[in-house]
Amino acid sequence: MKKTVLVIGSGGREHAIVDALAASKEVGTIYAAPGNALMAKEATLVPISVLENGKLLAFALEHKVDLTVVGPEASLATGIVDLFKEHGLEIFGPTKSAARIETSKEFAKELMEKYAIPTASYKVFSDYEEAKEYVLKHGAPIVIKYDGLAAGKGVTVALTLEEALASLKEQLLDHKFGEGKIILEDYLEGPEFSFLCFVNGEHVYPLELSQDHKRAFDHDEGLNTGGMGAYSPLPFLSAEDKKYALENIMVRTAKAMVKEGCPFTGVLYGGLMKTKDGIKVIEFNCRFGDPETEVVLPRLESDLFLAFEAVLHNEEPVLKFSSSTTLGIVLASKGYPLSYKKHFLIEGLENVEGKVYGMGVEEKDGKIFTAGGRVLIVVEKGSNVKEARDKALKEVAKIPCENLFYRHDIGHWALEGEKK
Repeated sequence: MKKTVLVIGSGGREHAIVDALAASKEVGTIYAAPGNALMAKEATLVPISVLENGKLLAFALEHKVDLTVVGPEASLATGIVDLFKEHGLEIFGPTKSAARIETSKEFAKELMEKYAIPTASYKVFSDYEEAKEYVLKHGAPIVIKYDGLAAGKGVTVALTLEEALASLKEQLLDHKFGEGKIILEDYLEGPEFSFLCFVNGEHVYPLELSQDHKRAFDHDEGLNTGGMGAYSPLPFLSAEDKKYALENIMVRTAKAMVKEGCPFTGVLYGGLMKTKDGIKVIEFNCRFGDPETEVVLPRLESDLFLAFEAVLHNEEPVLKFSSSTTLGIVLASKGYPLSYKKHFLIEGLENVEGKVYGMGVEEKDGKIFTAGGRVLIVVEKGSNVKEARDKALKEVAKIPCENLFYRHDIGHWALEGEKK
């Protein structure tokens, strides 16, 4: 009998999960809550917010959902996994306690310090004057992080004292992301990359590596965003690099969570950096990355539903990936990540080859309109990064929309490495 799956979320990450689950021979019905207009071809959309845990639970029970997959960190932070488990439902994601690896950067840094997981040196502050005094003594560059959730925008890499002090004011006096603490970290240099792993307790199963591009504009200029594109695999990282990151960071962290009494189940995301002193942790997330998921899952040749089930049942999942390169380019509303306008008509989607995942879209009278900061991600495959990017740029050009912009240089770390 075919299985019924509920995917919680409405962005590109969730669309990629829905797309991969739709390819499973085990899956019959897929619900997406609330989903988005472009998911409607593969999933039945359910008008329930990601934060309405009670309604989501009632829906899952009523529709006899066999497996729920949680996309956004906001849902995990509210304890939806704990609630579903209390009612005997299978759900893929960490408990509220385990989700602290993302929801509290202070918790994550203390964990890394205690268990010798390589990361940047840091200090925690809640008082503006104390933080300012530390920054003036430390100097720039310095990294400033909001302790809680900030939709991927709570990190400032301050290259000057002026930038650092402005960020301190925003976070500790203006409470841009809400009242809370900040983490001041030493600045590290090197290429960043994302390492997603399926985890159940001490058991860690690695997915393929990918690299996100946070800055809004070409040449890594502009403000930090939720991610303007990604690609996988990464030619500048060796098999030894991946092995080191797996054993000394991802596995060590999973074991540390068990020892701390908050074992992790779900997707552990390591935001890592290859520095001159070795690979170090920049951040941990408690869920699939976005836009990394949109380039990693299209390379998965094995069954995603069976992998989820295996991990939840303490069995080793079959995870087989294509050797091809996938590259995704995000189309975002002009003005993002600051203020932007919505409700612009999106045309040409039917002409695009490859995959198009909806990130912030809505449907009205059979037409698709912009409805968010990041709107679409176009994903293409190639034999290498250049081929995948050339194909993706060609497809992006088929989507005329007066209020969208995108980066042209996704994958530049890899291409610069190839030139050397």
